[in-house]
Amino acid sequence: MTFSDFSFDSQLFEGLNSMGFKTPTPIQAEAIPIIQERHDLIACAQTGTGKTASYLLPVMDAICRMEHRPAISALILAPTRELAVQIDQQVEGLAYFTGITSIAIYGGGDGIGYEQQRRALREGVDIVIATPGRLIAHMNSGAVRLGEIRFLVLDEADRMLDMGFKDDINRIVRQLPAERQTLLFSATMPTKIRAFAKAMLKQPKQVTISLSKPAEGITQQQYRIADQHKTALLKGVLQSGDYSSVIVFASTKEKVKILGKELIKLGLKVQPFHSDLSQEEREDILLRFKNKQLPILIGTDVLSRGIDVEGIDLVVNYDVPPDPEDYIHRIGRTARAERTGTAITFVNSRDHRRFAAIERLMDRTVPEIALPDGMTAAATDPEQKRTDKKRKKKRPFRKTKKGGHPDSRSLNVNNQAS
Repeated sequence: MTFSDFSFDSQLFEGLNSMGFKTPTPIQAEAIPIIQERHDLIACAQTGTGKTASYLLPVMDAICRMEHRPAISALILAPTRELAVQIDQQVEGLAYFTGITSIAIYGGGDGIGYEQQRRALREGVDIVIATPGRLIAHMNSGAVRLGEIRFLVLDEADRMLDMGFKDDINRIVRQLPAERQTLLFSATMPTKIRAFAKAMLKQPKQVTISLSKPAEGITQQQYRIADQHKTALLKGVLQSGDYSSVIVFASTKEKVKILGKELIKLGLKVQPFHSDLSQEEREDILLRFKNKQLPILIGTDVLSRGIDVEGIDLVVNYDVPPDPEDYIHRIGRTARAERTGTAITFVNSRDHRRFAAIERLMDRTVPEIALPDGMTAAATDPEQKRTDKKRKKKRPFRKTKKGGHPDSRSLNVNNQAS
């Protein structure tokens, strides 16, 4: 199958071709025809599978074919400003030849940015990509006309509910016309999401792609290590491997700042990414990282879903995430679009059971790597000892070629929309 099979509007298809996209991903191949047939949709797919284009392309195709475009044709709700900006950038690329307009609506900017958003909403724009809280603020000011919206997309719906946006979303939806097409995309499908979707969607079709499974191209490893040696181990990992693009995840912004200072002292080109930075600073950091001008980024889970960068060689979990699904999102930053990559997790004594839950979710055991001399292993939970004996031991800090672990394999990759 190729994108030509979807019979997109010629101008949209021209933009798709100019970006070099030829072959749809599995989520795109299943979701696009359903959306084109005007069904509501619940789609569950892991990060990095191309879900954004799976709803943008058919929605934009429908807008291209409209004889009369309303003030706002489509509303896309997203949990974070980073994801909203990312979606807006993808709209901009795909819409190059179509004349479709879009704007990202999010907080954290200056007064000028707020007024630009307000003016665009008042004058009309084809696609609005918004975080719920900031859109509510514009609704309160009377600047938003939502009565003619044809499409509502809830991207990363599970994340939005986890962040407490349910009431805001319901308030927004009450302002929308009943006759609309609603598309809900989520990386996970717990009971609360199904109940939420049932109340909002009409006889939806469902698509599920590789639920709660990391990409096959990810080489996963773990170190069982005491907290006091974590930073030294991180330094060793970063200095020993030939990694060109790395994300390090830590549990708090304070830890992110500390790690940033420690690694900068070593002469590594590192940038901490956290909520204390201004929106302009955050956007500049992400742009430099995406353009490969910044090789190492350190952040919290805000990065696990809000960044779309190809060619990330290595993801390091300095701390084990509290939710097993967050682990899937974190390591999903690497090995995107069928590429390969490495994911390393530091597991201390408190995190043994937490990491075991991650392994159960994936239905696989992550190999444990032997610590370098002089470093102390984390005390082992008695319930884990039997499992630990079965783990394969490997030598640490082997010099690798660009692309990650020596066992990772190169794959021939078709260009795909992400």
